[in-house]
Amino acid sequence: EVQVVESGGGLVQAGGSLRLSCAASGFTLDDYAIGWFRQAPGKEREGVSCISSSDSRTYYADSVKGRFTISSDNAKITVYLEMNSLEPEDTAVYYCAAGSCTWRIQRDEFGSWGQGTQVTVSS
Repeated sequence: EVQVVESGGGLVQAGGSLRLSCAASGFTLDDYAIGWFRQAPGKEREGVSCISSSDSRTYYADSVKGRFTISSDNAKITVYLEMNSLEPEDTAVYYCAAGSCTWRIQRDEFGSWGQGTQVTVSS
């Protein structure tokens, strides 16, 4: 069974950093790409970043470029999202999912969603 589990969320002050983890099971990172998405209250779920480990492609939403870094550890079947210079606007539930990584980072190209992890950035 394809599963992903997020962890690492929390409360941080503006300008701070957090590292999210997405632990996968039931597949390898060569089989599927991993995408990170976020959903703030009252807003649509949006793509943040994705990584295709099989061909080393990564993509980022414009809103996080230069601040967030996605990486993978194939041995641990885990994908990380390093988030720096966090802003209150980054507050959301962050989800990871397995699927197909393109520059669009589209929800409908991903399935097998995790339960999400809350990130709260205080001003």
